Amino acid sequence: MSQALSTNVLILGGGVAGLWLNARLRNAGYATVLVENDRLGGGQSVKSQGIIHGGAKYALHGALTGSSEAIAEMPTRWREALAGRGELDLSGVRLLSDAHYLWSPGTLAGNLTSFFASKAMRGRVDAVKGAQLPPALQHPKFKGKVYRLAELVLDVPSLITRLAALAGDGLLAGETLEPLYEADELVGVRVDGREIRAQRIVLSAGQGNAELLRAFGQSQPTQQLRPLHMVIAKGPALKPLYAHCLGGGPKPRVTITTHPAADGQWVWYLGGDLAEADGVARDEAAQICAAQEEVAALLPWVDQSQTRWATLRVSRAEPAQSGLVRPDNAFLTDQGRLLVGWPTKLALAPDFADRVFAALARDGIQPSQHPALPLLPRPAVAKPVWEELLP
Repeated sequence: MSQALSTNVLILGGGVAGLWLNARLRNAGYATVLVENDRLGGGQSVKSQGIIHGGAKYALHGALTGSSEAIAEMPTRWREALAGRGELDLSGVRLLSDAHYLWSPGTLAGNLTSFFASKAMRGRVDAVKGAQLPPALQHPKFKGKVYRLAELVLDVPSLITRLAALAGDGLLAGETLEPLYEADELVGVRVDGREIRAQRIVLSAGQGNAELLRAFGQSQPTQQLRPLHMVIAKGPALKPLYAHCLGGGPKPRVTITTHPAADGQWVWYLGGDLAEADGVARDEAAQICAAQEEVAALLPWVDQSQTRWATLRVSRAEPAQSGLVRPDNAFLTDQGRLLVGWPTKLALAPDFADRVFAALARDGIQPSQHPALPLLPRPAVAKPVWEELLP
């Protein structure tokens, strides 16, 4: 029989949010075990574009919102971690771009241009041109306007690998899970028959939270899924571009990030409005056609003749909101020993951890010494999606 384990905090779900929380807790002296039933980062995390938002894209209608203010500090916190002097040591994680950009293929509306120049946005956006432009836009035919955001873009696979390393001996690959009760009180779980007792259990499995809640006999909080139909392009003519292309509405017309493939070529990962409602309704062939047309219209100098294409469906898991609106912050709620949450986006993983720490402090859960864990079966790290779809 597998050895029983005891820990301060048991984390169920090994995406970036769970891994970040696990590393924070261990740094603070807490004993932790993180359980993943598939591959680390294999859900939403590895399918992310890697943008650490600072809120500017949420102000495209010309005013700052609660969401843009709530997320404003995130790039600074991530930068400090990447430099090895933040709440986590993420030195070694690959930084794909030190900035993200807003790009208009034509003339921006006057009120939006004025907004970007306003006091409210000072320090968040700066106009760029010439050699300062992203390489893909440094072409004589480019006539648009570009604004540099005080944001950044990470290589998510290297982030997952680093966070897994920070987990030490506390990662456990497990397929079957059942709650463990004593006198009708939740005290832990059994994972593949192994008993794990914990003072608090955190559900951080993204879309998997719904199934976990059912396993614990809970119907709340309710989860919503917002679907995306992302597009991946790979070819020798593609150059680095990390930008939201503005289309005049409240959402970017298309968001492009660029990622290194194992064979040395660049991969474009396309989201934004292209991947939302209309994109979700299209089949793969129609979505690829729509993406090719967008690239031809916005970047006509890019030779697509040797470009290969694929699509990827992603479901963003969040706490249910009226009208499927996007939540403004990370979310956490508690039901006794069970803490249930969603970071709602990659950039807010530190905010999610803050909320767990606040819950532990409120309930008087202190770090305590535990014996070293036995050698546990360890989950693998997810591969980049483009290596699987366009090898």
